[in-house]
Amino acid sequence: MNNIATVSRETRARLEIFAALLLRWNGTVNLIAHRDEPELWQRHIVDSLQLVSLIQPGTTCGIDIGTGGGFPGLVLSIVTDIPFELVEADHRKAAFLREAGRAAAAPIHVHAVRAESAKLVPAQLITARAVARLPQLLTLAAPLLSPGGICLFLKGAAVESELTAAATEWHMQVERVPSQTAHGACILRISEIARAHDHTHS
Repeated sequence: MNNIATVSRETRARLEIFAALLLRWNGTVNLIAHRDEPELWQRHIVDSLQLVSLIQPGTTCGIDIGTGGGFPGLVLSIVTDIPFELVEADHRKAAFLREAGRAAAAPIHVHAVRAESAKLVPAQLITARAVARLPQLLTLAAPLLSPGGICLFLKGAAVESELTAAATEWHMQVERVPSQTAHGACILRISEIARAHDHTHS
Protein backbone atom coordinates (compact mmCIF):
# COMPACT_ATOMS: atom_id res chain seq x y z
CA MET A 1 0.00 0.00 0.00
CA ASN A 2 2.48 2.59 -1.14
CA ASN A 3 -0.05 4.18 -3.45
CA ILE A 4 -2.49 6.72 -2.10
CA ALA A 5 -5.15 5.29 -4.43
CA THR A 6 -5.26 2.07 -2.40
CA VAL A 7 -6.47 3.66 0.84
CA SER A 8 -10.18 3.86 1.64
CA ARG A 9 -12.11 7.08 1.11
CA GLU A 10 -12.47 7.51 4.87
CA THR A 11 -8.71 7.05 5.40
CA ARG A 12 -7.95 9.46 2.59
CA ALA A 13 -10.20 12.03 4.30
CA ARG A 14 -8.30 11.60 7.57
CA LEU A 15 -4.99 12.05 5.73
CA GLU A 16 -6.36 15.22 4.11
CA ILE A 17 -7.30 16.60 7.54
CA PHE A 18 -3.74 15.90 8.72
CA ALA A 19 -2.20 17.45 5.58
CA ALA A 20 -4.31 20.63 5.83
CA LEU A 21 -3.41 21.03 9.50
CA LEU A 22 0.30 20.51 8.76
CA LEU A 23 0.28 23.22 6.09
CA ARG A 24 -1.53 25.57 8.47
CA TRP A 25 0.98 24.98 11.29
CA ASN A 26 3.99 25.04 8.99
CA GLY A 27 3.91 28.83 8.88
CA THR A 28 4.89 29.03 12.54
CA VAL A 29 6.41 25.63 13.36
CA ASN A 30 8.97 24.28 10.89
CA LEU A 31 7.44 20.84 10.26
CA ILE A 32 8.62 20.42 6.66
CA ALA A 33 10.77 22.64 4.43
CA HIS A 34 8.62 25.39 2.93
CA ARG A 35 9.85 24.48 -0.56
CA ASP A 36 8.40 20.98 0.05
CA GLU A 37 4.85 22.22 0.71
CA PRO A 38 3.64 21.64 -2.90
CA GLU A 39 5.19 18.15 -2.72
CA LEU A 40 3.74 17.27 0.69
CA TRP A 41 1.77 14.24 -0.52
CA GLN A 42 4.42 12.59 -2.67
CA ARG A 43 7.54 13.55 -0.72
CA HIS A 44 6.26 12.93 2.80
CA ILE A 45 2.89 11.16 3.00
CA VAL A 46 3.31 8.63 0.16
CA ASP A 47 6.94 8.15 1.25
CA SER A 48 5.67 7.11 4.69
CA LEU A 49 2.96 4.88 3.20
CA GLN A 50 5.64 2.68 1.64
CA LEU A 51 6.15 1.12 5.08
CA VAL A 52 2.59 -0.21 5.41
CA SER A 53 3.14 -3.36 3.34
CA LEU A 54 6.35 -4.13 5.30
CA ILE A 55 4.69 -4.19 8.74
CA GLN A 56 4.40 -7.68 10.23
CA PRO A 57 0.83 -9.04 10.38
CA GLY A 58 -0.53 -8.96 13.92
CA THR A 59 1.51 -5.89 14.98
CA THR A 60 -0.39 -4.30 17.87
CA CYS A 61 1.81 -1.28 18.62
CA GLY A 62 4.61 0.80 17.18
CA ILE A 63 7.14 3.39 18.31
CA ASP A 64 8.23 6.18 15.95
CA ILE A 65 11.53 7.87 16.85
CA GLY A 66 11.85 11.57 16.01
CA THR A 67 8.42 11.96 14.43
CA GLY A 68 8.83 15.63 13.49
CA GLY A 69 5.88 16.61 11.31
CA GLY A 70 4.31 13.15 11.63
CA PHE A 71 6.48 11.02 9.35
CA PRO A 72 6.19 8.15 9.24
CA GLY A 73 4.52 7.35 12.60
CA LEU A 74 1.42 9.55 12.50
CA VAL A 75 0.71 8.69 8.85
CA LEU A 76 1.06 4.97 9.63
CA SER A 77 -1.29 5.19 12.61
CA ILE A 78 -3.93 6.95 10.48
CA VAL A 79 -3.72 4.37 7.70
CA THR A 80 -3.32 1.16 9.74
CA ASP A 81 -5.05 2.15 13.02
CA ILE A 82 -2.09 0.57 14.84
CA PRO A 83 -1.49 2.53 18.06
CA PHE A 84 1.81 4.43 17.87
CA GLU A 85 3.96 6.05 20.53
CA LEU A 86 5.43 9.14 18.85
CA VAL A 87 8.73 10.37 20.29
CA GLU A 88 9.48 14.01 19.41
CA ALA A 89 11.74 16.16 21.60
CA ASP A 90 10.65 19.52 20.09
CA HIS A 91 7.71 20.67 22.22
CA ARG A 92 6.12 22.74 19.44
CA LYS A 93 6.23 19.79 17.03
CA ALA A 94 4.84 17.56 19.81
CA ALA A 95 1.94 20.02 20.26
CA PHE A 96 1.23 19.79 16.52
CA LEU A 97 1.31 15.98 16.64
CA ARG A 98 -1.21 15.90 19.50
CA GLU A 99 -3.53 18.28 17.65
CA ALA A 100 -3.17 16.38 14.35
CA GLY A 101 -3.75 13.06 16.09
CA ARG A 102 -7.00 14.37 17.57
CA ALA A 103 -8.18 15.92 14.30
CA ALA A 104 -7.40 12.81 12.23
CA ALA A 105 -8.65 10.36 14.89
CA ALA A 106 -5.27 8.59 15.00
CA PRO A 107 -4.47 6.17 17.87
CA ILE A 108 -1.29 7.93 19.01
CA HIS A 109 0.39 9.02 22.22
CA VAL A 110 3.03 11.75 21.99
CA HIS A 111 6.15 11.83 24.17
CA ALA A 112 7.90 15.20 24.13
CA VAL A 113 11.28 13.78 25.17
CA ARG A 114 14.53 12.81 23.51
CA ALA A 115 14.50 9.21 22.30
CA GLU A 116 17.31 8.17 24.66
CA SER A 117 15.19 9.39 27.60
CA ALA A 118 11.92 7.79 26.50
CA LYS A 119 10.55 5.32 29.06
CA LEU A 120 8.38 3.14 26.87
CA VAL A 121 7.19 -0.45 26.86
CA PRO A 122 9.08 -2.19 24.01
CA ALA A 123 7.07 -2.53 20.79
CA GLN A 124 7.00 -4.97 17.87
CA LEU A 125 7.66 -2.17 15.39
CA ILE A 126 10.13 0.74 15.49
CA THR A 127 10.08 3.32 12.71
CA ALA A 128 12.23 6.35 11.92
CA ARG A 129 12.85 8.76 9.07
CA ALA A 130 15.64 11.34 8.77
CA VAL A 131 16.54 11.09 12.46
CA ALA A 132 20.15 9.92 12.76
CA ARG A 133 22.79 7.78 11.08
CA LEU A 134 22.15 4.04 11.44
CA PRO A 135 24.67 3.26 14.24
CA GLN A 136 23.07 5.92 16.47
CA LEU A 137 19.57 4.96 15.38
CA LEU A 138 20.13 1.32 16.37
CA THR A 139 21.40 2.45 19.78
CA LEU A 140 18.11 4.35 20.26
CA ALA A 141 15.91 1.60 18.81
CA ALA A 142 17.36 -1.56 20.33
CA PRO A 143 16.05 -0.97 23.90
CA LEU A 144 12.58 -0.16 22.52
CA LEU A 145 12.22 -3.23 20.28
CA SER A 146 10.44 -6.27 21.66
CA PRO A 147 11.76 -9.78 20.87
CA GLY A 148 10.84 -10.83 17.32
CA GLY A 149 10.06 -7.25 16.34
CA ILE A 150 11.31 -5.27 13.36
CA CYS A 151 12.66 -1.82 12.58
CA LEU A 152 11.63 0.04 9.43
CA PHE A 153 13.95 2.94 8.66
CA LEU A 154 13.63 5.23 5.64
CA LYS A 155 17.17 5.96 4.45
CA GLY A 156 18.80 8.09 1.77
CA ALA A 157 21.66 7.56 -0.65
CA ALA A 158 24.30 7.16 2.10
CA VAL A 159 22.69 3.93 3.30
CA GLU A 160 25.60 1.60 2.39
CA SER A 161 28.16 3.62 4.36
CA GLU A 162 25.75 3.70 7.31
CA LEU A 163 25.31 -0.08 7.14
CA THR A 164 29.09 -0.55 7.04
CA ALA A 165 29.53 1.68 10.09
CA ALA A 166 26.72 -0.10 11.97
CA ALA A 167 28.15 -3.56 11.25
CA THR A 168 31.13 -2.88 13.53
CA GLU A 169 28.77 -2.54 16.52
CA TRP A 170 25.68 -4.57 15.64
CA HIS A 171 24.63 -7.96 14.34
CA MET A 172 21.31 -7.83 12.49
CA GLN A 173 19.24 -9.19 9.64
CA VAL A 174 18.82 -6.49 6.98
CA GLU A 175 16.50 -6.37 4.01
CA ARG A 176 16.79 -3.43 1.61
CA VAL A 177 13.61 -2.30 -0.16
CA PRO A 178 14.16 0.36 -2.86
CA SER A 179 12.22 3.57 -2.29
CA GLN A 180 9.52 4.31 -4.84
CA THR A 181 9.44 8.02 -4.01
CA ALA A 182 13.12 9.07 -3.83
CA HIS A 183 15.83 8.04 -6.28
CA GLY A 184 18.71 6.23 -4.56
CA ALA A 185 16.85 5.97 -1.26
CA CYS A 186 15.65 2.78 0.40
CA ILE A 187 13.79 1.30 3.32
CA LEU A 188 15.75 -0.88 5.73
CA ARG A 189 13.74 -3.70 7.30
CA ILE A 190 15.91 -4.78 10.23
CA SER A 191 15.37 -7.66 12.65
CA GLU A 192 17.35 -9.80 15.13
CA ILE A 193 19.37 -6.84 16.42
CA ALA A 194 22.14 -7.64 18.89
CA ARG A 195 25.32 -5.92 20.01
CA ALA A 196 28.29 -7.32 18.10
CA HIS A 197 30.48 -7.61 21.20
CA ASP A 198 30.76 -6.39 24.74
CA HIS A 199 33.55 -3.90 24.19
CA THR A 200 33.05 -1.02 26.56
CA HIS A 201 33.64 2.29 24.83
CA SER A 202 34.92 4.88 27.25
